[in-house]
Amino acid sequence: MSDRITVEELSELMKKTAGITVSPQELRDRPDTAFEEFGIDSLGLLGIVGELENRHGTAMPVDAERCKTPREFLALVNSSLLAGA
Repeated sequence: MSDRITVEELSELMKKTAGITVSPQELRDRPDTAFEEFGIDSLGLLGIVGELENRHGTAMPVDAERCKTPREFLALVNSSLLAGA
């Protein structure tokens, strides 16, 4: 298990928890695009956070479910995972 969440993992989580298909390349190309524009609402993001907590066995930052963009989400979650490593 990596101590960082990649765009590939985020893409897979978006598909698994919210049923939204967004390629990793699209996430790389549009990191500041709002999750809403990709079709991810607050419940979808909450599902992603919950799945990450299960996978990593640790609580994600409280603000993770309020992140607006993939860049913001990955920065927050990865800084938390690195701090806990």
